[in-house]
Amino acid sequence: MQHKKPMDEVMNFLPPKIQQMIKKCTSEQMAYAEEIRLRLNKPLIVSGGYWSLFMDGYGELTNEVGRAYVVTIEDVKKASEIIQGFSVYSFGEELKNGYITIPGGHRVGISGRAVIENGNVKTIKDISFINYRIAKEIPGAGNEVIPHIVASPSSVYNTLIMSPPQCGKTTLLRDIIRQLSNGVHSINVTGFKVGLIDERSEIAACFMGAPRNDVGIRTDVLDACPKSQGIIMMIRSMSPDIIATDEIGKKEDADALLEGANAGVKIIATMHGNDIEDLQKKIELQKIHCNFFERIIILGRSQGVGTIEKIYDREGRVLYLNTKQGVGSQ
Repeated sequence: MQHKKPMDEVMNFLPPKIQQMIKKCTSEQMAYAEEIRLRLNKPLIVSGGYWSLFMDGYGELTNEVGRAYVVTIEDVKKASEIIQGFSVYSFGEELKNGYITIPGGHRVGISGRAVIENGNVKTIKDISFINYRIAKEIPGAGNEVIPHIVASPSSVYNTLIMSPPQCGKTTLLRDIIRQLSNGVHSINVTGFKVGLIDERSEIAACFMGAPRNDVGIRTDVLDACPKSQGIIMMIRSMSPDIIATDEIGKKEDADALLEGANAGVKIIATMHGNDIEDLQKKIELQKIHCNFFERIIILGRSQGVGTIEKIYDREGRVLYLNTKQGVGSQ
């Protein structure tokens, strides 16, 4: 699979003036950018890892707020038009969740005035804040955890990946799927059939049904489908060895995961949280937290995004503890 530059994909959805500025940027830091934030009448900000800088009208990154380009109403309107033009259906359906997923698996967060109907958010109007979150494939991101989650050449442990937002859960999950699907010859794994439920289209980044990200040769993808329904559909239709999905949290997710496990399928999933205690507090997941996940991987930023901080077994015993000090250590 040909490697794509994530920034090139995101550029197509930026307003023209900001596109031109970023094209002029010669800073090497842009290669490591994770977010581009547009706030109406506020400075344009580019962030990555532990840095956050302003961009001026000439495409230069700076710490000086006085030099920063100020985002205009035209910028915000044009960005909204471009995103809406990509998919009217996605714009209407996903906008009520506060984000749109664009090709490449990049998430565009949107804020403004919420329109409420019957107590629920129907849509967002008067859009004034847009955040482009840049997704990246990192082949090899799962190298350190693969030996911990493979139980034998023919089986894996039910595994949960936990971290706060933007600590690399999806990136790690994507590479774990890729490796288990292709096979890991160093530990005699020839390859598993993986059923990926990609509700937000961020993992495989399917376009017209075909994954644009490398999720392995034995992976079947159910794109843009709610996890609670997709897990059961995948089990019935594609006979996977492993079900993989992102950001579980609802009661329906827990019910579907349990049904999958009862059918003999192994589960690999992610969830927001700082540590194992957060899993135990999730009322919606009470059914599955007790001994369901045989491996729980905690990610953080102590040595940069995606640092593996801890790995627990099903009894809560620590199998791995990161004792190294890094840029995020307190």
